[in-house]
Amino acid sequence: MIEIMNLTVVYPDGTKAVDDVSLTIRDGERVALVGANGAGKTSLLLALVGVLPLTSGTVSADGLELSKKTLSDIRRKVGMVFQNPDDQLFMPMIADDVAFGPRNYGLGEEETARRVDGALDMLGISHLKNRSSLKLSGGEKRMAAIATVLTMEPSALLFDEPTAFLDPKARRGLIGVLKKLGQSQVIATHDLTFAEEVCSRTILLKQGRIYADGDPKILFRDEKLMDDCGIEAIM
Repeated sequence: MIEIMNLTVVYPDGTKAVDDVSLTIRDGERVALVGANGAGKTSLLLALVGVLPLTSGTVSADGLELSKKTLSDIRRKVGMVFQNPDDQLFMPMIADDVAFGPRNYGLGEEETARRVDGALDMLGISHLKNRSSLKLSGGEKRMAAIATVLTMEPSALLFDEPTAFLDPKARRGLIGVLKKLGQSQVIATHDLTFAEEVCSRTILLKQGRIYADGDPKILFRDEKLMDDCGIEAIM
């Protein structure tokens, strides 16, 4: 479970990226973060894992409050998959990328190998184990990036625009994977049909604040509501 209370993030130039946001993500819940560019979606995700410092408010994961002392433990509980897979794939082979997290946290090679094989198998990409990310398609890179997070066995996953750069087949494969995963998921996306299919709940953000919270099948068809947030409704 992720609990966010009165979270505010202000950039050094004075821009308030996240403005007094409070919400709870329940265990196993898949939640879409939707808003126009600059609404605060990515900033909110980055704040949840301590990449952006909190100006005020609190973030907790499974009862553990985010702080400088708990940052390492929080990142084991909450894994983030960035918009660009290349940000998470930088080793000679995919197996090394996927093993990086467990090794960095001091896990033994036997346990690391178990986690690597388990994550690759779960995502159906075991055949990519000994390949370089430089030779992979966009969809394969996306799955490999997810595997790098799954090896940490987090209880929650954050995704920033996961359908970006994907062709229709890869997008369909991603949808199947996200539905299969049991972790809580918070997904920042502009892809409304994807959000509607994957998530049972949507948070609409506007200027860093929660503008609406509810069923995507209802919110996405409310023309006035979506227009107020600078998004084209599904008709």
